[in-house]
Amino acid sequence: MIYLIISVILMTAELAYFKLADRFNIIDKPNLRSSHTTITLRGGGIVFYFGAMAYFIVSHGAYPWFMLGLTMIAAVSFVDDLHSMPNRIRLMVQFIAMLLMFHQLGFLTLESWWISIAALIVCTEIINAYNFMDGINGITGAYSIAILIPLAIVNSRIGFIDRSMIYIIGISVLVFCIFNFRKRARCFAGDVGSVSIAFILLFMLGALIMATGQVWYLIFFAVYGVDSVLTIIHRLMLHENIFKPHRKHAYQIMANELGIPHTLVSTIYFALQTTISLGALYLHINEWVYFISVIAVLSTGYTVFQRKYFHLHLEYLKSKNKL
Repeated sequence: MIYLIISVILMTAELAYFKLADRFNIIDKPNLRSSHTTITLRGGGIVFYFGAMAYFIVSHGAYPWFMLGLTMIAAVSFVDDLHSMPNRIRLMVQFIAMLLMFHQLGFLTLESWWISIAALIVCTEIINAYNFMDGINGITGAYSIAILIPLAIVNSRIGFIDRSMIYIIGISVLVFCIFNFRKRARCFAGDVGSVSIAFILLFMLGALIMATGQVWYLIFFAVYGVDSVLTIIHRLMLHENIFKPHRKHAYQIMANELGIPHTLVSTIYFALQTTISLGALYLHINEWVYFISVIAVLSTGYTVFQRKYFHLHLEYLKSKNKL
């Protein structure tokens, strides 16, 4: 019953946000780097924060340091949705929020300070990669569900986190998908959405790694990770500013240059990540052998795909520059 009530509350909160966004012109206008062609409301992913707050309330204040960090990172991301902020300010807030998360997880210790620093850098990169990957209808919601599913399965086995948190966040993602996973999206996640859900998922994953000591669970982020890292490397090879928007991710070329429907591309990413994660949980194979094999196969697939289709993106840029 409580989940039904929360679903209604989150749906109502999302619709109320739409009215505010429309009134204050919080919109996303298409440009040369966009994968959409119509003006769309921005920041609909704020429902992920609402979901986390709903859990915080019904759990009587569980994980307060995490919630403080999430509030900070959601706030600065929402401001960035309204007015572009300097990268140094966003990164500073992200670092502080991440430290609060680490404190909540009991990860900050003097004995392993160097591990904490390395984890801080890696997690901040994952958050920004998750943000960069938010570019077509349905991909943020679908991929988040692909991560929540294996987390819920593992949690049912070992109980590394309150299961209600996974369920309520899952509800918030489904609410978002109602308005975003469609041919013509009513809203986009915005930085507030993509950064917030990445922070939430990293907290859950961090709790799992702390409970088991198994870092290979990072495989739950494998598809996004390979696409993001290799795209960054590709852009560095092209001498581009990696902090500027672009259309060079594999999923963007699939949706834009190849004309594959957004929802189908998002479904492909969802299915691929879900299959990989379930394979890690159910196949009787050494976890690290599986992890390395998956990364190798994904990296090879990405390279082959870009070699075959990246020229289409270059042709698109040339045609736009002539106009």
